[in-house]
Amino acid sequence: MNNQLRRLNITKNYLENPDGSVLVEMGSTKVICTAMIEDGVPFFLKGKNEGWLTAEYSMLPASTIKRKARESTRKRIDGRTHEIQRLIGRSLRIGVDLKKIGERTIWIDCDVIQADGGTRTASIIGGFVAMALAVEKLHLEGKISENPIKNYIAAVSVGLSKEGTILDMCYEEDFKAIVDMNIVMSDRGEFIEVQGTGEETSFTREELNNILDVAEKGINEIIELQKSLLSNCKIMNI
Repeated sequence: MNNQLRRLNITKNYLENPDGSVLVEMGSTKVICTAMIEDGVPFFLKGKNEGWLTAEYSMLPASTIKRKARESTRKRIDGRTHEIQRLIGRSLRIGVDLKKIGERTIWIDCDVIQADGGTRTASIIGGFVAMALAVEKLHLEGKISENPIKNYIAAVSVGLSKEGTILDMCYEEDFKAIVDMNIVMSDRGEFIEVQGTGEETSFTREELNNILDVAEKGINEIIELQKSLLSNCKIMNI
């Protein structure tokens, strides 16, 4: 059905080295999300006893049918990558009280290993879980005593096609969509970001309301999975 999420699976502790890591699988899209916490903050926060969170995003060459050249080879980050990195960082900063982690930086790295639509939304979903796991490790090491996580954060894509509203689009559905949107929300039911455009046509307020309703339904389901995955983290229950 068009208003159903694709199969979603999140594997915790996917890698050994990061403070937190997950493999997110949404349909055929697969993204490795890691979180690593380092001492120190950017210059504009030094001396304020406040932390920072930033994100990086990339797509591996074989993540798409046609090989995608590495940005390191091109020696520049393209506009799409820069936009997605900023979206991930903005979204996840809403979910954490950075004053409670001290002068530390949380690095979120999202690497797409297989792309079939929704890579940015999968990165936000997995980035949040990886961040929570990293913060849990910080707590277990006795470096923080308060829970800095304020809200669960999740995201999903929604499109409007000639057949109706489509939740969590794959690449083919995204390509054919006449309206394409990415929605980020918290578990409080509040919107963090709404990105949308009419690809081939304009859309009505009624259609927009329906898109937001479908997105909220999907995001609530995703957040329930996140909560289940993090139910054993002590920091989430402080």
